[in-house]
Amino acid sequence: MDRGDGRSVLTMLGLGVLTCNAAFAIYRSCGEGDLVSIGFVIAAYAVLLLLLYFLRRLERAGPAGDRGRSKAAVWALSTLLTVMFASRVAPLMPPAVGVAVWAMAAATAGGGFWAFFVN
Repeated sequence: MDRGDGRSVLTMLGLGVLTCNAAFAIYRSCGEGDLVSIGFVIAAYAVLLLLLYFLRRLERAGPAGDRGRSKAAVWALSTLLTVMFASRVAPLMPPAVGVAVWAMAAATAGGGFWAFFVN
């Protein structure tokens, strides 16, 4: 269901759930005095919103024009999110699994680069 401006009700509902989840995570981290987690949640939320914006821009871009910049932004932001989450997960794992987490993050970033720019 489209509202006429290209935004579906499902998209808006998803953003609402994401916003509430981020707000609850910040609230819980405030109660624990965990400033690093608060900063992480705010940064991840901002990067995700930027990623959604550039994905929408990429979808609407014609064959010429701003496609290259939008692709670069989508790849950079998705790589940034991957690295952000890997940096939080890897230290919690045993060393071998932490290396695997970083290897998967690198493979994801490399695969995204290949898919966007080489293929």
